[in-house]
Amino acid sequence: MDGPGRPRLASLSDFQFGAVATETVEDALLHLAQQNEQAMQEAAGRMGSFRETRIVEFVFLLSEQWCLEKSVSYQAVEILERFMVKQAENICRQATIQLRDKTEPQNWRALKEQLYNKFILRLMSCVQLASKLSFHYKIISNITVLNFLQALGYLHTKEELLESELDVLKSLNFQINLPTPLAYVEMLLEVLGYNGCLVPATQLHATCLTLLDLVYLLREPVYESLLRASIENSTPSQLQGEKFVSVKEDFMLLAVGIIAASAFIQNHECWSQVVGHLQSITGIALESIAAFSYAILTHSVGASTPGPQQPVPPHLAARALRSAASSNT
Repeated sequence: MDGPGRPRLASLSDFQFGAVATETVEDALLHLAQQNEQAMQEAAGRMGSFRETRIVEFVFLLSEQWCLEKSVSYQAVEILERFMVKQAENICRQATIQLRDKTEPQNWRALKEQLYNKFILRLMSCVQLASKLSFHYKIISNITVLNFLQALGYLHTKEELLESELDVLKSLNFQINLPTPLAYVEMLLEVLGYNGCLVPATQLHATCLTLLDLVYLLREPVYESLLRASIENSTPSQLQGEKFVSVKEDFMLLAVGIIAASAFIQNHECWSQVVGHLQSITGIALESIAAFSYAILTHSVGASTPGPQQPVPPHLAARALRSAASSNT
């Protein structure tokens, strides 16, 4: 039984599929696909550098402690990632201007310390902003955040907390309703339900959430395995790693990999049918779906193959993975 003052965490059984008209689902899926393509095109070399395991784990545990929806966790991580990348880019831009104009350089150690000292405050602001996007469930109050920061030894005022939120919003041009992999997973599950998938969407949903958490926590090893498989080389070059960045930002690819791996865990006999549906819905090659699900299963349950009907290919043959495999320099 939940303790006093601790709200009930959203139950997985509360999530319903098949309640939305097919036309609406089709429009939403198209919009997500367009957002995904744009995100891949805009991917820069520093993207993903603030999704490291310790940060993600901190956000996940904090969201669980405050009984927030799963979507808030992913939204907070993505907001923090975008904001911190912007901060790093601004510092690099200032350095470039100073070198060009031969002006007196700023104290970089001081700038680094400023970023470091405010990082937890920024993280808390991102969690709080993400909770406000799902205001229909629970918003984290300023008092809750300040008490938590004080318990960690960080003394901030309410004004500083509000200023931090505003800094995040201004830096991202108030565009904080960012797409998350969870949105892609749930949208594809919705479509699978309409397409007559043999494994029920509600059954897949719970496993997908677990695997998505795992991939976020083991992001680097999972994608490193995927990169090595795509180039058939255990030591990727720097250029190959840079070209692979767009793959790391491909939430549609991540979503189909998560669902395919979940289908194998739930009912491996239906794995080929699920993968076939995912291929027809997204246009992602069967080889790419198989390879990603293989990487996820290897790092989660240690499976040696995602299914006897579909062997894992030695390389990925779809989309941006081709560009990563095309260069050996």
